[in-house]
Amino acid sequence: MNPLLGFEGEAVSLTNRQKVVLLHRYALHCKYEKAVELYADTDMSLAAIAEKCNVPVGGLGNYLRRYWRELVLRRNQISADGKLPEVIKIKAVGQQNVNAHAKYKDAVAACDSLDYIDLNLSQVARKFGLDGTSLANFMRIHYEDTLVWREKVRRRLGINDNVWRGARPECVEQYAEAVGLYETTHYTLPEIADLCKVSEGGLVQHLRFYHKELLKEKRTQRKEASGRMSPGDLTGNGRIHRPSSQTEQRYAEALALYKDTALTMKEIVRRTGVPAEGFRAYLHKWHKELVDRSRRMKTASAKYEEAIASLKSNPRPVAQVAVEFNLHPETFRDYLHKYEPSLAQRQGMTKTENGKKVLQRSEEKYAEARQLYMSTAETLKSIAQRLGLNYKSLGGYMRRNYPELLRNRSQQTDKP
Repeated sequence: MNPLLGFEGEAVSLTNRQKVVLLHRYALHCKYEKAVELYADTDMSLAAIAEKCNVPVGGLGNYLRRYWRELVLRRNQISADGKLPEVIKIKAVGQQNVNAHAKYKDAVAACDSLDYIDLNLSQVARKFGLDGTSLANFMRIHYEDTLVWREKVRRRLGINDNVWRGARPECVEQYAEAVGLYETTHYTLPEIADLCKVSEGGLVQHLRFYHKELLKEKRTQRKEASGRMSPGDLTGNGRIHRPSSQTEQRYAEALALYKDTALTMKEIVRRTGVPAEGFRAYLHKWHKELVDRSRRMKTASAKYEEAIASLKSNPRPVAQVAVEFNLHPETFRDYLHKYEPSLAQRQGMTKTENGKKVLQRSEEKYAEARQLYMSTAETLKSIAQRLGLNYKSLGGYMRRNYPELLRNRSQQTDKP
């Protein structure tokens, strides 16, 4: 069956994006079709089904919860009670799973009773056909008060099983840096585990056992952040809203060209080989300020284009050009320094050999006269007449910028 054809076999009019989404969903259904049948018709575990069908267990779980949620509710014995399946929490954060509660409730009741106070936790677990470690972990998370009460009573009765209670010092030390990062940053647990070189599962367990208040605080932060979609914001899943590292790497070169050059979008994607639609979507989603700046630059470029062309063909003061084209002189000058630096440098100030600032056009205008004055015995007035320059202007230029040349000539004239 072609997913792009309607029920009557006729082509359906769709946008490119809708076609991509539809084809992706169709591919998912084909990939997990056999696994869904096994999930619905057998009691095999999710991991066993994933292994048998050669699909990732995480991907299968996500697919079932999204597209076959009613099957997941039925498998977990959760009643819909007239509600839509997609609004029902299969496992609420920080709360017990329905199946886990049914599995451990009798053992938990026994631990809360004086009738079994002489038994340690492992003995209670074996009495109810459970694993001791699993029961202890379940109670640490959901019934910590019962464990504390049970320990106090056993000590008063003189019953000591020599089992360590609470977090071991070496574990506290091992996870101290990771707990600190989790508390003070928005890194995810996998990222923190990788940074601190600790086991992700061990870190999760350590937090659930000994830092419940921190987890509760993080859940509150995520709840308050739900719905935020601006880049850099914390979102409802506890992650910072930002592109993946793979996406950033993919478009890094194209982004640098877009940011630092005046190349068109078409030229950038041709040079870097990235898809045009993908790069455009990436810019509008994650770098909207650059897109807005680019638009402003294009508007400004059109605004100043005629004035810049005139200045290039007929060099003259920037302020004069600004008046001629009805522009603000300082704004026009700032634009030239940012986007036409070579032109601005020709129009602006430069430094002489002795470090003094002088107008670039004045330096170019009087360069030949200055060279003649340095290399010959000709007077400044004679040089001005020969080169067609205003004598007073040339003299003022020399006095302001090259007074040492005038002093040297004066000393040579005064010698007997």
